Amino acid sequence: MKKVIVLLFVLSVSFTVKPVFAQGVPAFSGAEATLDHYKALYIINTADEKHIKGTLRNLNNALNDPRLKGKLEVELIAFGDGVAVYQKNGPFEETLKALQAKGVLLAQCENTLRERKISKDTLVPFISFVPSGNGEIIIRQYQGWATVHP
Repeated sequence: MKKVIVLLFVLSVSFTVKPVFAQGVPAFSGAEATLDHYKALYIINTADEKHIKGTLRNLNNALNDPRLKGKLEVELIAFGDGVAVYQKNGPFEETLKALQAKGVLLAQCENTLRERKISKDTLVPFISFVPSGNGEIIIRQYQGWATVHP
């Protein structure tokens, strides 16, 4: 008897629920940016060029999202193998300069440099340094920053 009641309930709900699409147009158009300010920390810890390009593209897409235009503060933190993004004369230097011109904070983990014996002179000269990448992630998250690790 319980199975029949449950079946009747499921059938009645399925016929009374409104469709998600009305006349072929989706009812959902994305989240509304109701806050005055948003903060996002993008994380790179891989040397994979395709992954780095994708992360930088994602970061730029967020900056160009019309809902976030003028409301978004962004930092890019690199640690571990991600140090590749900041290599002097590397494939990302011009993209990084363009992102920095848009206000993006560019930060490199000093632990990575010390552990791998990498000189700051081998990196682009316009970045900042933090004691540890993981520390930066922890602090930013507790400060309310969204962490993005594409």
